[in-house]
Amino acid sequence: MREIVLDTETTGLDPYSGHKLVSIGCVELENHIPTGKTYYQLINPERDVPQEVVKVHGLTNEILDKEPPFRDIVDDFLSFIADSPLVIHNAEFDMKFINAELSWIKRPTIPMDRTIDTLLIARRKFPGSRVNLDELCRRFNIDNTKRTKHGALLDSELLAEVYLELLGGREPGLVLGVKQKQSLLDIKAQQKSEKKPPKEPRPAVFLEGEAENHEAFLKKIKNPVWLS
Repeated sequence: MREIVLDTETTGLDPYSGHKLVSIGCVELENHIPTGKTYYQLINPERDVPQEVVKVHGLTNEILDKEPPFRDIVDDFLSFIADSPLVIHNAEFDMKFINAELSWIKRPTIPMDRTIDTLLIARRKFPGSRVNLDELCRRFNIDNTKRTKHGALLDSELLAEVYLELLGGREPGLVLGVKQKQSLLDIKAQQKSEKKPPKEPRPAVFLEGEAENHEAFLKKIKNPVWLS
């Protein structure tokens, strides 16, 4: 089962107020395990990046002016995600921007039913708790010390680990970005096959006199069904 963990960075909160994508980061999973394949692209928004947003992700106009616009990278992006489910933290936000960008260049949009929203999963799992990415990393003891600013690829890598924890926990030895020889399904199948066979039933043991008493009791029963 192939899934894509995805995150974006933008110039603001609403594409229909003129804001645009500035980066997309993706991590490929197979059976919930990172394969090591990633996609990362900076995007020229063809507009200014507000200073308060630069403080969040560190992507300035000077950095992004050298990058291609969305219309020039869309084919590579769509090729990478293919038709796989998209794992996103607060999917509504990221999909709003991606679909707006697609619609502006007359491309088909991506239906929301292709997304798996880890924010909704975390809210159901931990009602009343803060469930942003940093809090979930702390909860699951995931090292996020490199996350001094938001970054689409780094956040996707962290979310891939969080997603696995939300599904029930990491298997020993899983390392993000290193292709594993076994998927979780393979491991579970192997564990099932390695279960010890059931023990032979132990013979019944009667205490002294129990067998005779039982025989005498049976003789008192009139017309027993096991003799008919």
